[in-house]
Amino acid sequence: MSYRTLLLIVLLVPLALLGGAKASGLLIPVPEWGRDYVLRFPFEKEAAAQIELPAIVGPDDPARPLVVIDAGHGGRDPGAIGTDPDGRRFEEKAITLALAKALRDELLRQGGIRVALTRSDDRILPLPHRPEIARLLGASLFISIHADSAGDQNDDISGASIYTLSNEASSEAAARFAARENDADRLNGITIDGASANVSAILVGLSQQRTQEDSLAFAGLVLREGEQSLAFVPQPRRAAALAVLRAPDVPSVLFESGFVTNRTDRARLTTPEGRARYATVLASAIKVFFARRADAASGGE
Repeated sequence: MSYRTLLLIVLLVPLALLGGAKASGLLIPVPEWGRDYVLRFPFEKEAAAQIELPAIVGPDDPARPLVVIDAGHGGRDPGAIGTDPDGRRFEEKAITLALAKALRDELLRQGGIRVALTRSDDRILPLPHRPEIARLLGASLFISIHADSAGDQNDDISGASIYTLSNEASSEAAARFAARENDADRLNGITIDGASANVSAILVGLSQQRTQEDSLAFAGLVLREGEQSLAFVPQPRRAAALAVLRAPDVPSVLFESGFVTNRTDRARLTTPEGRARYATVLASAIKVFFARRADAASGGE
């Protein structure tokens, strides 16, 4: 078959099919945005768009400490999923947002601390943007709130834990958790190469050491303040190479509030009373953390 004949076949066959469809009255849908069979993949430039900074609420005094609260997952990334015996579905993204708002409200109620949420609705937010928001706002503390899943072991594993950054994960389980969380962007069709060169430079600087010490101190306060009112997993203080904690000049922790696959944890995480308990513990730890920093800055004991 000659090249010219092949070319005619390629051009004429689709036209013949279209003509036949038109003559028979068959409607051929044209893909358009908004239809469920059209998948939209953002280009790299679109994914790396300028970060939208959230509003800061609380005292109108820039000298007051600022806490940035990050509700994990969001948008088309539901995070961990649990179901109850009635078949109701519980998604991590909704649980973490409700907890983040409860903590914000408690901090505002107590006063003296400014607050910002990385997301205040059900939207997708690239992983590198989350700690970068804290950096750009000049945050004094960054808290990323999550909820875990235990797979089929619904009633066997429960309790909260708290993670700080470590280049060497504190355990094999922590390493697996870090790998899963760090892969969230690829699962959602977003690819961002990472933080800026400036951020990377700071990461390897000496400032990271002080930031890490502050992160560890705050993690200890959360465990102390929640000892009587929250349930923790065995060895709840953990470390992992989590991308969301790589804000080198902002003390950062990831708080795993519990397991959506456990009925007891789920009851704590999805009720106003349960969320208030988490918020009270975290707010108390935050207050003590900043009080100690202020005391150290003033030269007090």
